[in-house]
Amino acid sequence: MTQEILLPRKLANQLLHLAQVSPDQEVCGLISGKNGYAQRYYPVLNVAEHPETQFLLDAQQQITAMTKMRDNGEELFAIYHSHPTTAAQPSITDISSANYPNALTLIISLNTKGVLDMHCFKIINDSATEIALVMRDDA
Repeated sequence: MTQEILLPRKLANQLLHLAQVSPDQEVCGLISGKNGYAQRYYPVLNVAEHPETQFLLDAQQQITAMTKMRDNGEELFAIYHSHPTTAAQPSITDISSANYPNALTLIISLNTKGVLDMHCFKIINDSATEIALVMRDDA
């Protein structure tokens, strides 16, 4: 299994900004990849009953995002979401509702004092394994 994931710093900053703009609810969406590298993010509306503590991707927006990825020659790389008041660790709900074993899970925490707290996980069979995130400046 991959020991680290390279993430463009610009993409990480964009995801952090999205989370900061909606500090009272979890933001969520998809990250596309090409040749094993993260390319771009696709925001998807959070339609969870309690968006302040969980996320549920809007089905139609998810389909639209995945169609755009395919049209761009990209694949699903990761699913991202934010945790407004808790650490960037997968919750029990995050683990049990992970339906894409080939995609990574990227969690952004706002429970910090202006410090980027973003962690990446591979979730398979109700088990989460953290994968090191390495920011790169060249993309």
